[in-house]
Amino acid sequence: MAALAVMERPAERITSRKELAARLFDLTQVQKTVTIQQISREVPYSRPTISKFISGMYKGDEKGVEEQLAKWYANYTGAEVDISPEIPPEGRSAGRGRFYASRDAKAVLGVCQSCQEYGEMGIVTGRSGYGKTYALRRYAKSSKTAYIECDTTMSPRDLLKELERVLGLPSRNGTNHDRVKGIVEFLTVNPGWLLIVDEADKLISRYTYNKMEILRSIFDHCCEDGYSSCGIVVAGEPGLEAQIETYLDRYANRTIFRAKLGGLNEAEVEEYLADRTAEPEALAELKARALNKRTGCFRLLDRTLRNVGRVLESGGGEIITAKALAQASSMMML
Repeated sequence: MAALAVMERPAERITSRKELAARLFDLTQVQKTVTIQQISREVPYSRPTISKFISGMYKGDEKGVEEQLAKWYANYTGAEVDISPEIPPEGRSAGRGRFYASRDAKAVLGVCQSCQEYGEMGIVTGRSGYGKTYALRRYAKSSKTAYIECDTTMSPRDLLKELERVLGLPSRNGTNHDRVKGIVEFLTVNPGWLLIVDEADKLISRYTYNKMEILRSIFDHCCEDGYSSCGIVVAGEPGLEAQIETYLDRYANRTIFRAKLGGLNEAEVEEYLADRTAEPEALAELKARALNKRTGCFRLLDRTLRNVGRVLESGGGEIITAKALAQASSMMML
């Protein structure tokens, strides 16, 4: 009797982050062949971070966690894990709206890239609405990048807690010194990270600069032979640079890369509006909302266009008329 041919079962193949999280959930919560704590001993991320990644609730460096867990899962199960990057459509960000690579946006991305690549400190300043936060958040989608947005209510402990959160570290209950030490240990063992601290001007008051000194201390303690294992970019209103130069000498003389945003110019506005059809009067008003040095900015132009889009969609039109622009403007605080 002829022997029956034995067909080998093809290796499991995982091609998305969602599939990876589901397989890890099955291993740890259903089959219970391994625990999250055991996985955390073999990858450079804490148990809470891995747990949040599996549940889809992690808001830090998703790409970094994904890469490490993909390697672990492939080694543990023999599966083929090939997760293609989620690239947004050409010219669009991963969220709503378009990402326009203006001179300012390129400058912000350039500072971030240089600080991460060379382990340096950088600063980005610009008026509200010029697009610095949007560009910073876009860069923060990169691997090994942690983004936090500050506010005036933050204490030094709050700042450290936010840094621990975005790095995927368990929040400590010790002194600020202990918590800084834990962050430094992580960044030293896992070199190549970039910390982006947005709205950093809100960390400074007339009474204290301690929160900015915490950032400098983390950077300094990550240095070895003159090179740091992490980069730091702080961003804020135009006055941030003057505050640092006036009151924080030790921070200022460590800052290598700078970007001062100047807003859109007329050629950029025309390029941004090139795929839209508008009446001359409406076009002139749109340009004014982007270029007016006192009240205009990229954000105002973008929000106006969003509302115009809603008006045109409801009316079935395609041309931006003065009437459509007026209707759109009535929804806004100008």
